[in-house]
Amino acid sequence: MTATSPAPAGTAAARDDDTAVRVRGLVKRYGDRTVVADLDLEVRRGEVFALLGPNGAGKTTTVEILEGVRRRDGGDVSVLGQDPARAGRAWRDRTGVVGQSTGGGNALTVRETLEHFARYHATPVPTGELLDDVGLTGAARTRVDRLSGGQRRRLEVALGVQGRPELLFLDEPTTGMDPVARRSFWTLVEGLRDRGTTVLLTTHYLDEAAHLATRVGVITAGRLVDVAPPDELGAELRRVATVRWLEGGEPREVTTPEPAALLRDLVAASPTGEVPGLTVTRPGLEDVYLRMVATPEGQDR
Repeated sequence: MTATSPAPAGTAAARDDDTAVRVRGLVKRYGDRTVVADLDLEVRRGEVFALLGPNGAGKTTTVEILEGVRRRDGGDVSVLGQDPARAGRAWRDRTGVVGQSTGGGNALTVRETLEHFARYHATPVPTGELLDDVGLTGAARTRVDRLSGGQRRRLEVALGVQGRPELLFLDEPTTGMDPVARRSFWTLVEGLRDRGTTVLLTTHYLDEAAHLATRVGVITAGRLVDVAPPDELGAELRRVATVRWLEGGEPREVTTPEPAALLRDLVAASPTGEVPGLTVTRPGLEDVYLRMVATPEGQDR
């Protein structure tokens, strides 16, 4: 996709290091309530980074600060080498934003909408090419208010990448989509990633993060509690395995960080060397995530 090709060598962007987003000690308060608390974060160029967390955890507030649409109360933030709070038009042309919802333009067709917003960009992607890239060529003459949820989301992504951004923010992009539309949207994001666009994604869907993200960060109560590739998230929690078997016809279960030792003991104690009903399971991404975001009753934000 031409829309997402990285800046050419010799530009200011190309001279930056491999970090697209760098955050240190980010703080955001609303009155006496702290919604982002001393948060550190780095997003590498060219990766899809997913922020996971329950409602009210601080995901959207953090992303809005990175987008430059919300002021912070503390900390240092660098996005594409600049502070979003002071960045100008040239910086904004290097970023794309797809929020949780958009409004306006419902009476226009898809093509008319894209051609209208193309005027705001110095070098917009040609409308026909953009329609093809996001899979909306067949809906080009359809009014926006007649689009399905999945089609509308594709249009919003088209608007987000129309100016050829280096960094794309996607805030819960597939909320409300049916499974088929979600899978189709994933393919679209994969295409953006493959063409060099850095993507910062917030989502409630663990399968979405596991499928798309290079790395995942879990945020809860305004703090980032872990960052890792999806299959390595919560490494310490994943070390613990649950061993189940039948003993005298009765189910037994033991949770242990050393299942191999327990299995050796069970096999040695069996006259036949067989252990009825034996299974060994380790926590999956969902199990790890739920443990990470668990908070004491009354402390959830």
